[in-house]
Amino acid sequence: MSSLSKPTALSIFSGAGGMDIGLEAAGFDHVGVIEIDKAASATLAHNKPEWTHLAQGDVLVAAETLSPKSLGLSKGDLDLLAGGPPCQPFSLAAQWAASGRRGMEDPRAQTVHATMKLIRSFLPKAVLMENVLGFVQGRHSAIEYLQREFDAIAEETGSSYRLEWRLVNSADYGVPQNRRRVIVVALRDGGDFEWPTPTHSDTPIRAWDAIGDLRGSHSLRSAGKWKGLLESIPAGANYQWLTSRGGGEELFGYRTRYWNFLLKLSPNEPSWTLSASPGPATGPFHWENRHLTIREQLRLQTFPDDWALLGDERQQVKQAGNATPALLAEVMGSAILQALGRAFAEKPKLAITRAGSEPPKLAEPEPVRREYRGLIGAKASHGGTGRGPSPRASAVPDTQTTEASRIGQDIV
Repeated sequence: MSSLSKPTALSIFSGAGGMDIGLEAAGFDHVGVIEIDKAASATLAHNKPEWTHLAQGDVLVAAETLSPKSLGLSKGDLDLLAGGPPCQPFSLAAQWAASGRRGMEDPRAQTVHATMKLIRSFLPKAVLMENVLGFVQGRHSAIEYLQREFDAIAEETGSSYRLEWRLVNSADYGVPQNRRRVIVVALRDGGDFEWPTPTHSDTPIRAWDAIGDLRGSHSLRSAGKWKGLLESIPAGANYQWLTSRGGGEELFGYRTRYWNFLLKLSPNEPSWTLSASPGPATGPFHWENRHLTIREQLRLQTFPDDWALLGDERQQVKQAGNATPALLAEVMGSAILQALGRAFAEKPKLAITRAGSEPPKLAEPEPVRREYRGLIGAKASHGGTGRGPSPRASAVPDTQTTEASRIGQDIV
């Protein structure tokens, strides 16, 4: 079977390869990958030396120089262009930066423009993007720009694209991680896309199922001055256990810290969202009161065990945290193949099964250590919804705090 007899995919913003592993499992054959980060690019080359690395990894360069002919294709032949433009201009985390969230006005959004240039050049039969909710919703989203560009492509080429998006939780499809991201799909010439039916909404794959057989090192990284508090927080909880609304002693004001501050996994539930740039006290931490190992992070992202990340520890954590869960990519890739009328596997190859053993019974939280006991006492809480992303600056007595939806668990 020649490579072109299989459905073809061009990968952009490939990262550590999560999207690409999943698409390959679904049945796609990669005609090229584009990744500018040196450590991530080295990871791809190490694990998949047969994949062609294009345009020095720079999507901006590819948008100006890459053509279907250069990949042995004609315009319109490519089955799928897939990738997730950098999310920083659209993420909640941008609100905490001095410049704030700027969306398409952010210089980093040039990568979105480059993506649309590649779509114009290749006219792929399908487009798949993964990003944060702010990419398609809110004042600084890219959705209006994307729709205008697809409309312009229709006028220029006569090929129309139907643009759809949905916020999905990876855990609903068997990924052992509550990771909410937007999936954007565009099919050429009026194809119908049937969104995959969630398979694990009621019976999610637990963190225990994914990493319960692994043993990690307690000295992987330092958790800074707050490390000693982890043993005083139960599995599945965060620093809020040590506030007026929690079950422990009051050391912090309610909602005055970011959500994944001292956040711990529960072995009985899917993992919380992994972070790409965690601080010393940023979770999720293992229920054994330690940082997750790189292998554990990759398991929670449904990477195969033979996939190795290159670079130093910080670079590996970034690659793991930024990755699209490979299983989610396989599920979406199969749905796209179905929409294109191509063969697809109904059962994902990357699926994780529930462990035959149950998690061990965990010890009750320990009393707060002596070195932290001077912090115990009444604390002001966040001022409530609408008070902005600087909670400690707008803190009020807890009796005045209004309940608000928690933020931050999907910050990237």
